[in-house]
Amino acid sequence: MKSSDSRRIPFFGSFLSEDLILLDAPATSMEEVVQAFSERMLAQGLLKEESRAAFQEAILAREKKSSTAIGLGVAVPHAYTEFLSRPVVLLARLAKPIDLGAPDDLPTDLVFLLAGHEGDQATHLETLMQLSQLLQQDGFCAKIRGAETPADLLNVAEVATDELRTQHTPKDPVGSLSRQGIEARTGRFAGGLIDDVRRRLPHYLDDFKQGLQPKTLAATVFLFFACFTGALTFGAIMADGTGGAIGVSEMIMVTAVGGVLFAIFGGQPLIVLGGVGPVLIFTTILYSQTQSLDLPFLPTYAWIGLWAGLFTVVLAVTDASVWLRYVSRFTDEVFVVLTAFIFIEKAIRLLADTFVTHEYATALSTVVLAVGTFGIAVVLRDFRSRTYLRDWARNFLADFGTVIAIGLMAWLAWTMKTSTNLDHVKLSVSGLSLSLVDLTALSPGWVLICAMPGAFLAILIFLCQQITGRVCNSPELNLTKGPGYHLDLFVVGVLLFVSSLFGLPWLVAATVRSLNHVQALSSSHAVDSPDGGHTQVDRVVENRVSAIAIHVLIACSLFLAPFLEHVPMACLFGIFLYMGYVSFSGNQLFQRLTLWVQDPKLYPPTHYLRRVPTKTVHAFTAIQFCCLAVLCGVQYSPLALFFPLILALLIPVRLLLDRVYDPEHMATLDAEETVEDELEHWI
Repeated sequence: MKSSDSRRIPFFGSFLSEDLILLDAPATSMEEVVQAFSERMLAQGLLKEESRAAFQEAILAREKKSSTAIGLGVAVPHAYTEFLSRPVVLLARLAKPIDLGAPDDLPTDLVFLLAGHEGDQATHLETLMQLSQLLQQDGFCAKIRGAETPADLLNVAEVATDELRTQHTPKDPVGSLSRQGIEARTGRFAGGLIDDVRRRLPHYLDDFKQGLQPKTLAATVFLFFACFTGALTFGAIMADGTGGAIGVSEMIMVTAVGGVLFAIFGGQPLIVLGGVGPVLIFTTILYSQTQSLDLPFLPTYAWIGLWAGLFTVVLAVTDASVWLRYVSRFTDEVFVVLTAFIFIEKAIRLLADTFVTHEYATALSTVVLAVGTFGIAVVLRDFRSRTYLRDWARNFLADFGTVIAIGLMAWLAWTMKTSTNLDHVKLSVSGLSLSLVDLTALSPGWVLICAMPGAFLAILIFLCQQITGRVCNSPELNLTKGPGYHLDLFVVGVLLFVSSLFGLPWLVAATVRSLNHVQALSSSHAVDSPDGGHTQVDRVVENRVSAIAIHVLIACSLFLAPFLEHVPMACLFGIFLYMGYVSFSGNQLFQRLTLWVQDPKLYPPTHYLRRVPTKTVHAFTAIQFCCLAVLCGVQYSPLALFFPLILALLIPVRLLLDRVYDPEHMATLDAEETVEDELEHWI
């Protein structure tokens, strides 16, 4: 970021003066606060008497839509008006805090009013973003509350804005805690792995001590249902894709045992292992290939898994995780959209197959149950942002939306049993028979040939595991114990080896479930921004207890097999649709694709559209879309097993773009689109 960027629009402090500061204001409601502000503006000649009522109405209209109390005792009402010739910032420190419905339920005693002219929205937004950054500075609000005079308070604001003005460059992630172990090779055998152990070992006992608190219990309950639903769904789809060779019982068993072992021995215990879309597709492709080649599936599956486990362990002990520094948003976005496509395509194909294999009434009922499950899950997911019910009730419905959706549709299916035969489309949970796969069933020649798809699987496991690890160790999450990229990969490689011996599903880090685990263990506060605000994480309970408890409960769920068989497969098809839908949420590639059919005059004011030429944005999107199309095409070709290799080739493709386009433009498009990054691009 260039220093000139920070001076193109005046800083927040330029719009605040002693005359616009109200100390110990006696207001008892937002209406009284706005009235006090308007009186001060009248006295300073910033507002005319005939515009006073309209000005107050404009501010309060914004307040009626949603409270501007952002938490930590702060409210930031703001609006565009036609009554002001320049931006205005007023500050009221209330004599007594008032309840304005803040997300953290704390009463508000600091009110910052931002108002600007309708024709100067850029300045208004920039001022709002600058204030958002100031409120995140350590001690800023405390100093505001401790100021004795308006002059003292103004001095606090000026010092804080000076510090903000000196931040000319983005934060350098090199050497930061979140990236330890992936910046450079150690030059020693298993050097990165040993360093990970040394980094995490001093925290090992604390990982268990930190888990003994109520937040861990709440996270365990929530994640149990999320992980159990995932295991159930992936197990059912895998059973369908492997002719029943690997099913629900096997998925639940390996999820439980693998999850406990990873929680005990892994470097980052907040990561949750499970079935993921790309690995599921790889497995089903492998099954179809073995059938066409007349090979025994489980022995072939086991040998490929053994080779993949060996290669994964080799990657871990040779510091291969340093390649992660070349994995960027470009690769992440294509990977996420590919996963979403896999979920949706698989669900639609399975629903279509019911019209071929079952009578019309059964097929139609299956579609109704799937769509109903999907619809309920989507509605409940969005319930967190609604205004209905209390905060705890909204969070409960959002957190357990998929479980509620499955339960309701299973009940509906039970009521339909007299008029529709759904027995043939119900979940099959066969008894678990754990035994070693007969490795001798495959000839030595085919054993060697299995090394090639094993290498492809290792690449896929590496990308899935490390991309999830990078996301879960994001600096914005404020984790304090450090990552363990090499150690995590080593443990996953060992689990992959063991799972293959018993013909169990292959596990890898599940991105959504892992992020849900981190968020469930986090404490945060709201920060206001032009798009309605965002949440900043203050602390995460980094522990191993919650992950162990989650997977122990999943193991216990094996005793529920007689009840699970009453769940219609259609409900799980609906959950697959839901997984695909939520994967698109917040994905910048998907958002940029929609720009192709939008009026350029109505493009959203995102940071990349403000800083990168539109033609370059569209070219970047087109290249990503072509890469996605190639990946999708490979999946349905005779080269289907090569798709992990094609996925890995996205990394050099991204590096080549810096030679074709302006590297600064590429870096902007490839930047993480957190609110912090949005603010950095504005300042």
